[in-house]
Amino acid sequence: MAMVDAVPQRLYLFTLSTATIPAGARTLDMVSGCYLIEMSDGKRILVDSGYPADVPPPPGTTPSAEDKDVLECLAALGLGPDDIDVLICTHFDVDHAGYHDAFRRAELVVQREHYELARSGHPRFAAARKHWDDPALRYRLVDGDTELFPGLTLLETSGHTPGHQSVLLRLPQTGLVLLAIDAVMLQFMFTPERKAGPMDDNEEQLRASTRKLLELVEREQIQLVVFGHDGAQRKTLKTAPDYYA
Repeated sequence: MAMVDAVPQRLYLFTLSTATIPAGARTLDMVSGCYLIEMSDGKRILVDSGYPADVPPPPGTTPSAEDKDVLECLAALGLGPDDIDVLICTHFDVDHAGYHDAFRRAELVVQREHYELARSGHPRFAAARKHWDDPALRYRLVDGDTELFPGLTLLETSGHTPGHQSVLLRLPQTGLVLLAIDAVMLQFMFTPERKAGPMDDNEEQLRASTRKLLELVEREQIQLVVFGHDGAQRKTLKTAPDYYA
């Protein structure tokens, strides 16, 4: 019998926290979250791990009783940290890397450029360093766009940070899904001439990455793009325990 490589089967969207923040004359609904991908062979892949419990919340935000951490989200599905085989690290900002050290059985996958910059002591990534730089963690460093599994590709999308990565996966019913993460935080930013925000590192790279994703969406006719922090969009999407298949 021919061997068939494992492919993505389900995608869960975890909502960890929500906030409303002022932005000039309007307010923005923001969400922080992470993602769980279940493969056809039973392996589970987590994308990011959320904000750590031991770091104060960002200025201007107030924790809600509805906020959850990634461990609580997994537990609601009957899972624990040891059930995660791979942890895709999109970048080490504090709201994305705060529970990495809980997943010691997993292989962690990150862009080499990003890992080396963070390990060099860049202050931007210091807040969660104890969580992403635990010596017990096993990292796999990749360079550029990388097919991690059939139907699951990492896309190098620098600009928000050097070596940021987005995730493209193909599901059996939904088809292609693009997890833009912080390459495109909000849907209205998904435009070729976008401007950098306060937390973006390099506007030229940010625009190049945005155009790369726009061209990919058009070329591959991708119907579902999940923007990294778009609270308004998240209200329209399936979230755990529901899933995309």
